[in-house]
Amino acid sequence: MIALAMFVLALALLLSGIPVAFVFGGVALAFALLVPGLGLDVFSLLPFRIYGIMGNTTLMAVPLFIAMGLVLERSQMAEKLLETMSALFRGIRGGLAVSVVLVGAMLAASTGIVSASVVMMSIIALPLMLKAGYDKGLASGTVAASGTLGQIIPPSIILIILGDVMSVSVGDLFMGAVLPGLVLVGLYIVYILIYAWRKPDAAPAAASHAHVGIAKTFAAIAPPLLLMAAVLGSIFAGIASPTESAAFGVVGALVLSAFNRTLSRSMLSYALAETVKLSGMIFMILIGATAFSLVFNELGGTDVVLDFFSHDIGNVWVFIGVSMLAIFLLGFFIDFIEISFIVVPILVPVMNAFGIDPVWFAVLIALNLQASFLTPPFGLALFFLKGAAGSSVTTMQIYRGIVPFIALQLLAIGIVIAFPDLVFAFL
Repeated sequence: MIALAMFVLALALLLSGIPVAFVFGGVALAFALLVPGLGLDVFSLLPFRIYGIMGNTTLMAVPLFIAMGLVLERSQMAEKLLETMSALFRGIRGGLAVSVVLVGAMLAASTGIVSASVVMMSIIALPLMLKAGYDKGLASGTVAASGTLGQIIPPSIILIILGDVMSVSVGDLFMGAVLPGLVLVGLYIVYILIYAWRKPDAAPAAASHAHVGIAKTFAAIAPPLLLMAAVLGSIFAGIASPTESAAFGVVGALVLSAFNRTLSRSMLSYALAETVKLSGMIFMILIGATAFSLVFNELGGTDVVLDFFSHDIGNVWVFIGVSMLAIFLLGFFIDFIEISFIVVPILVPVMNAFGIDPVWFAVLIALNLQASFLTPPFGLALFFLKGAAGSSVTTMQIYRGIVPFIALQLLAIGIVIAFPDLVFAFL
């Protein structure tokens, strides 16, 4: 009961808006001091844990991929991609929205930074869709959903974090997430085409007069594809570790930026400063979560969860259903980083007890956590979209447009559960 109270208090404080790292660390310290028999000795292993975090080669990929994404954000690659793809789909009802989804997928595979992708797509794609006469709900939903594909399509920051938390190879997670990510992209496109067929005025076809030459198409699509091949191909082929490929990705992003003549001292200063901020936030949360887990485990919280699922329930599918539902519901209120560090470690021992494949389970969690970026009222992608869009769309129009994409997200989770070979196809 004390462990449960600790967990509930942490969630309540997170919902109140207190910084995550301070919630984890503060709750851990309070319970260590107030619960008889614990004391500060429970943190004796914390310095060694922190040292292990700082020396973790897997987590070194996080700041590198963040830096790569931020450099690409300023390289004007997205603008060229969207201009070319939208021209290719001219004359097709819903074609502009389909091109936005495809560009979102390419950006996801090139950057892995959701916030950067959503903001870029909101600034570039949303005005084009509204000018073309698209329904505001469909336009905003398409932009938000496409921008969050970086949660599941490698190289994804959340897959790197899950790999560390669940002690799973990040390379295996990247390979396992490829087909589920493509399935999600396919579901988005099918929905848009059906919507455009049923409501032609909501997704009109653009004029088909413009011609896109092969050279222009190749110049726009080749750079992100080459970067994807260099980063992901080196991992899949076993040539480089995720950390090494991330470093190579940063170099590739700088080369692309120089090629587009956007490389400058101010751009590098921006990318480096934001990388330090985002990486510092993630690692501070990780340190706070480590302190929280030390006290939570000492109070027997993990044992209670393990006993509940493995003995009181004893059904693997009930565990999968309850854990997915819990993650989905928590995604309404708290961020994917908090869920990764506070909820997933509790589920891992139960997963091992049931003999569930960790790569498959991690991909399910990643798909589910992607929904946390989209679910009102606290989905971060919705905040990014509204901030970038300004008064061109209302909050309720964004909420209305995102609901079908959340349903597609849940359908994708169901497909991966029903067909686990989608995860193991490249392993």
